[in-house]
Amino acid sequence: MEFIDEKLDEYVCAHTSAESDLLYKLNRETHLKILQPRMLSGHFQGRVLSMLSKMIQPKRILELGTYTGYSALCLLEGLQEEGELITVDRNEELEDFAASHFKNHERKDVIKQLVGDAIDLIPTLVGNFDLVFIDADKDNYLNYYKLLIDKIPSGGYLLADNVLWSGKVVDEKSNNDKDTLAIKKFNLFVQNDDRVENVMLPIRDGLLMIRKK
Repeated sequence: MEFIDEKLDEYVCAHTSAESDLLYKLNRETHLKILQPRMLSGHFQGRVLSMLSKMIQPKRILELGTYTGYSALCLLEGLQEEGELITVDRNEELEDFAASHFKNHERKDVIKQLVGDAIDLIPTLVGNFDLVFIDADKDNYLNYYKLLIDKIPSGGYLLADNVLWSGKVVDEKSNNDKDTLAIKKFNLFVQNDDRVENVMLPIRDGLLMIRKK
C-alpha cells in the first residue's frame, strides 16, 4: 500500500540527503542478486534511521533482522566513537553477503554479526542498548520487546519497522492473518505500556518509535 501520492513520495525522496556510495552499491546489489529486495530499508527510510541514530547518539545498538546490512550501516552513522553495533539474523545464506559490505566500511571493527534465532540470542547479550531496531519475523515482535525492554535504559529508544503492515492493521479482511494479528497485538501492547512513550510514524510501511521513560 502506498501511503502518500507517488509524486509526493518522489518529491520527498528528491529532497532527502543522498545515500553514501557504499549504501548505493549495497542497495543496487540487493535488488540485482537477492530475493524480496523490498525488505531493504532503502534510501528514504535509511536516511530516517541515520538521522534518528545521529540524534540519539547511542553507545550500543542492537538490530534484529540484518537482511543484507543496509539498515545496520545507516544506524552505524550515529554510533558513538567507542560504540558497538550488534546485528542478528537467522538467515545463514545472507551472512556473507552482508559481511562483504560491512568490511568496506571504515568502522567495520565495531560491527558484530550474529547468526541464529534472536529469541535464543537476546538473553545471552550482556549489557544495555541505547538503541534497538526490530525488523525481523513479525510474529515474535512482542516476544522480542518483552525480552529487550529491561536491556534498554531510561532515555533509550526502540524502533520497530513494518507496524502498518501494508495497511492491513486497519483492514478488517486481514483479521485472520497471523502476521497482521501479531503486529496489531504488539502495537496495542506498546500503546498501553506505562514504561514507555511512543509515536507511530507513517514512513514507508510504518515505523514505531518508542522511548523508555
